Amino acid sequence: MAASPPRRTIPIASAAEGEHGACSGAESFALMVLGDSMAPEFAEGDVIVIEPEGLATDGSFVLAQHGGEWIFRQLVAAGDAWRLRPLNPAYPTLDLPDLAAVRGVVIQRTTPGRRKSTTRYGQ
Repeated sequence: MAASPPRRTIPIASAAEGEHGACSGAESFALMVLGDSMAPEFAEGDVIVIEPEGLATDGSFVLAQHGGEWIFRQLVAAGDAWRLRPLNPAYPTLDLPDLAAVRGVVIQRTTPGRRKSTTRYGQ
C-alpha cells in the first residue's frame, strides 16, 4: 500500500502579524454588492473590483466611509464640495466636504453566473 502524501497546511495570519504575504493597502480587492441603493446599474450579488489608489473624479463609482460605515455610491461634484449619490432615488444623497472619505474607485463589475457580464469603469 502506497503512503499518502503529507498534508499541507496554509497558515492564516492577519496583516498585522507579518509583512510577507499580507495584502498591501494599494492592492485591488473585490466586494459583493448588498442591497439596491445602486440599482439598476449594480444589482444585489454583483461583484465589484475596487482600486484603492484609483483616481476619483466626478461621476466615478466609489467606496467611501461615511458616518462610521462603508458606503458604495457615485461621486458627484457639488461646487467646492462632493456628494455621494445613490442611483436608486429611494436613498438619500450624502454630502462630503472633500475626498478624504473616499477609499477606492470601482474599476469593474461582474454578475456571477452570467458569461460575458463584465463592465469596466474608468479605464
